[in-house]
Amino acid sequence: MRPSTPATSIRGQDGIPERAVLVGVDPGVRSRGNHAAQAGARQAALRAEPDSADFPFDENVGDNAAGAGASPARAAAARSSTELDAEESLAEFRELVASAGGVVAAELLQRRTRPDPATLIGSGKVEEIAGIAASVEADLVLFDHDLTPTQLRNLEAALPCRVLDRTQLILDIFARHARTREGQLQVELAQLQYMLPRLSGKGKAMSQLGGGIGTRGPGETKLETDKRQINRRIDHLKIELDAVRRVRKQQRQRRESVPVPTVALVGYTNAGKSTLFNQLTGAAVLQSPKMFATLDPKLRAVELPSRRKVLLSDTVGFIRNLPHTLVTSFRATLEEVAQAEVLLHIRDAASTYGAEQKSQVEKVLGELESLGKPRIEVLNKIDLLGEDERRGLLERTEAGGEVAVSARTGEGMDALLKAIDRALHSDPLIDAELYVPQNEGAVLAAIEAGMKVHSREYEGNVVRLTVSGPASLVGRLRRYRLHED
Repeated sequence: MRPSTPATSIRGQDGIPERAVLVGVDPGVRSRGNHAAQAGARQAALRAEPDSADFPFDENVGDNAAGAGASPARAAAARSSTELDAEESLAEFRELVASAGGVVAAELLQRRTRPDPATLIGSGKVEEIAGIAASVEADLVLFDHDLTPTQLRNLEAALPCRVLDRTQLILDIFARHARTREGQLQVELAQLQYMLPRLSGKGKAMSQLGGGIGTRGPGETKLETDKRQINRRIDHLKIELDAVRRVRKQQRQRRESVPVPTVALVGYTNAGKSTLFNQLTGAAVLQSPKMFATLDPKLRAVELPSRRKVLLSDTVGFIRNLPHTLVTSFRATLEEVAQAEVLLHIRDAASTYGAEQKSQVEKVLGELESLGKPRIEVLNKIDLLGEDERRGLLERTEAGGEVAVSARTGEGMDALLKAIDRALHSDPLIDAELYVPQNEGAVLAAIEAGMKVHSREYEGNVVRLTVSGPASLVGRLRRYRLHED
């Protein structure tokens, strides 16, 4: 019998969004030190000249200093830390709740020098949350922090509604957005791996058959049966995902027989990867302001200015403290990142914590052993920036290393395609002169389709062409090349 997965959805069975109380946890001593350091950095940045800020202008959410119309110095001040403070973390958590279909009924922020091992937040705050949850008729309490099995049990016993932690919420969003069979398998595996250590039982319900005094019980319990069933299901899911991985490997081997390199889009969730993917490929994959709208990888062909073809891959977004079970479960999907020749790191140019987002993406890339791959930093959503900030960003990106774009309006797409062209090395561009008889229509069509023609001259029944194109294609046409002594 297949075990039932935990009820983690935050939308009621009748489709009505459930009301949630959000609880953020901030280690007070560290936070005060961070706030002091950030305040000093922000003041220094505000005193600096507008052109002196050299940190990427890539952040803005809500009514803060990096918003539309803000000066570059003020924007740089808002980005002086790569750590999210407690308020920013809670704002991101609020977006996760909205993506899961919930409604925020109340918010609390608990500052502690160290977490309470029993309840994370302390008994006094638990009583306060219980009162608030009852007064606002909350359906569940959500913690922007991972809870240990003991903490989860104690909180559920003390509070009048269900309790979910950050990982459970993210898993629920993944389960909501999984569309393909592969995505559903990966989400279920992550859910079961997370649930297994959190099964609990007490007293006689835990009794087992034993061979000593005090160990004689009624036999195997429901808890042990559930664990056995879950472990069997986990093993079965791993076998199915291994089969998916083998199919993907075969597909890649077939693609690799024709030299078409892959370019993978990576980035923080909701950075605009799917919108950019649609803009470059003309596809119609789901693009949504909700987090983790894309779980299943998409592959589409794109033609570069050099006439070379590449396969563009859209992947799942990353997030701060991405559950390790998800990275493990989605490894079959994320293999597209590991196999790509070039990574496009899509960053939100209108986010107030872009440096933290960048570090979290690089952390996951490190787990995938892909941190050393050629990467192009793509600063997206420049249409949301103020005029001064936008001008400063465009001036800086002209120096190279980064590309500023707006996936929504299409601005910067030509520059991005040229940057991809420059970054590819597996099938380099070479120049050549070709002599092709005019009756070789198939050859001339292949040249037009796959190369850039710089000049064309007709000499009798022969066409003399000066071209640049992929070395693989030029090599196949070597019989038509002009060799000069």
